[in-house]
Amino acid sequence: MHVVLAGGGTAGHIEPALALADALRRQDPTVGITALGTERGLETRLVPERGYELGLIPAVPLPRKPTPELITVPGRLRGTIRAAEEIIERTKADCVVGFGGYVALPGYLAAKRQRVPIVVHEANARPGLANRIGARYTRFVAVSTPDSKLRHARYVGIPLRRSIATLDRAAVRAEARAAFGLDARLPTLLVSGGSQGARRLNEVTQAIAPTLQRSGVQILHAVGPKNELPQLDTMPGMPPYIPVPYVDRMDLAYAAADMMLCRAGAMTVAELSAVGLPAAYVPLPIGNGEQRLNAQPVVRAGGGLLIDDAELTPEWVRGTVLPVLTDPGRLAAMSRAAAEFGRRDADDLLLGMVHEAIAARRA
Repeated sequence: MHVVLAGGGTAGHIEPALALADALRRQDPTVGITALGTERGLETRLVPERGYELGLIPAVPLPRKPTPELITVPGRLRGTIRAAEEIIERTKADCVVGFGGYVALPGYLAAKRQRVPIVVHEANARPGLANRIGARYTRFVAVSTPDSKLRHARYVGIPLRRSIATLDRAAVRAEARAAFGLDARLPTLLVSGGSQGARRLNEVTQAIAPTLQRSGVQILHAVGPKNELPQLDTMPGMPPYIPVPYVDRMDLAYAAADMMLCRAGAMTVAELSAVGLPAAYVPLPIGNGEQRLNAQPVVRAGGGLLIDDAELTPEWVRGTVLPVLTDPGRLAAMSRAAAEFGRRDADDLLLGMVHEAIAARRA
């Protein structure tokens, strides 16, 4: 069996694709896997690092919304569709699994031409153009949220890295806190605005940090590799405030934390829900509003808080987040609610859909 994965561009597309690739290999070490990508995407580094073949196709960025530019897309796609077809033919692909973005659309169109089964995975609550089109060509459509309106949607969650999907936070908490230089006993707030950080979250965290520390809360703050923050003076004996440029072991960061202050990207919401870590979600204020939609289901379930970027202030953190951090009973209840909403088995569920799609084509 050979599966072609179309999910290049951003980590939000690539990581679920690689999680599915890992699940395919766990089930059958002989399975062939090729990931479609372009020279400009993160896949040029991430896919080979994980040991999978990368098939490059020309990049044709897609407009996020209907615009006059949309009518030029079919013409610009011809070459990249043909390149994707050549990869499908060369590998004798049994299935194409797309994860959205500008790599997915040529993958879907090439698979349709080649009569190869298609599986669509949509990570965001509001689907993009590629997956809206892909969902027209298959009934095998996996989504990350029960609120999705995508055609033929089946709620499976987002395939996650095994280090996250299998994480037992309580079992490794002591090890995790020691790794970051945190106190083993104190309530802990993890702050991160994603791999590049977020200025708003950084500024508010630094402003409120002394208040949190005086209240007995310690902070692990991933500020972003290109962001520089002023040095905070901490009085002797105060709980730690640990700023770091980047966290490459998010499993340990999740295990160390009791709560997180973060953006609401689809992958972040899925990971926190899966491991049962409550969060105060601050959706990115630009784009089409998808981050708010990503967070709403787990917040409704009781596993998180939701605040607009413009309303995130030190006063809000003091009045809303601090009472949660200092209330073990409420933390435990929010953790259970998040975990009950989360999906740890999305990779296996999506794997089942792949086999289902292949079997339906052969029937």
